[in-house]
Amino acid sequence: MNSVEADVVIVGGGLAGLSAAIYLGRGRRKTLVIDAGKSMARWEPDVQNYLGFPRGISGTDLLKRAREQAVRYGVRIRNDKIVEASRGEDGFSLRSEKRSYRCKRLLLATGIFHIPPDIPGIKPCLGHSLFFCKDCDGYRIQRKAVGIYGWTNETVEYALGMLFYTSCVSIVTDGREPRWDELHAAWIREYHIPVYARKISGVNRRKNQIEALKFDDEAELLIEALFTTRGDIYFHNLAKSLGAKINSDGEVDVNLDMRTSVSGLYAAGCVTPANCQMIIAAGQGATAAQAINRDLFLQSLRSHSLRRIRGRQLDQERVRPVIRLETSASSQEKKRSRKAR
Repeated sequence: MNSVEADVVIVGGGLAGLSAAIYLGRGRRKTLVIDAGKSMARWEPDVQNYLGFPRGISGTDLLKRAREQAVRYGVRIRNDKIVEASRGEDGFSLRSEKRSYRCKRLLLATGIFHIPPDIPGIKPCLGHSLFFCKDCDGYRIQRKAVGIYGWTNETVEYALGMLFYTSCVSIVTDGREPRWDELHAAWIREYHIPVYARKISGVNRRKNQIEALKFDDEAELLIEALFTTRGDIYFHNLAKSLGAKINSDGEVDVNLDMRTSVSGLYAAGCVTPANCQMIIAAGQGATAAQAINRDLFLQSLRSHSLRRIRGRQLDQERVRPVIRLETSASSQEKKRSRKAR
């Protein structure tokens, strides 16, 4: 199996990975993005808070534009899934089911998976009336009846946070025993948040718009939107296999330059402890790319490999035709001299 070589391999073709790719491509680095097509952005039919799109844009269109921009600067993109990674003295080796890859620096932008609620028939509502993020989508549910799905402290905080947008907020635990602590229980009582602990059997919806949750006892809760707080799955297996530090939540630890605890290995986007927002992921990707570019530049000085580039430039200078530039004054002098003869 022949290895595909690159200066930098980016695993993950979401906004963090593609943002990094654009910067690295413009930095004249041989950059390869390996995309398994799992970006959470594709779930968003209407992104309303990404800078520069006042009328909103779908996550799919945002990814398409970012891919086109990266390719414009010479970035290669392969649709593939990495199953194994290792680190050697001269860089990293990666393997998929079909091919292998080698690179000097590796950026993991593998992202996360938001766990959806376990409610039959609700999937078409995703991104329309079923949401994961109050910071992204709280604004769009103003004055609507909203349910918060979950049974943890985070669930309670989501419910309280929604009070800035609407007065009609309730919690549904889907038959689970609440796990929030006494402080959060006290807040529920203080702010009069209804809690429905019944098992949910399904959803009434009109196309992708939720109209009610159905309970096992045939009762219904009329709502117009549902936020879920079931948690996330962090795609950190490659980072973990390479020895990178993973925190207790499953996030890959990074410093301000997006460096992990492993030399030459970087991580960006939702797989790190950052707030999982598209624009933050894109910013982290740019930060990682700048750090990687600087790292490779300093390495080229230490190893004197920059000599090869400079050598080629000087050779080209020697064979380039010499163009003599004359001032207008000297040109006129020559013309007068010819006439005198």
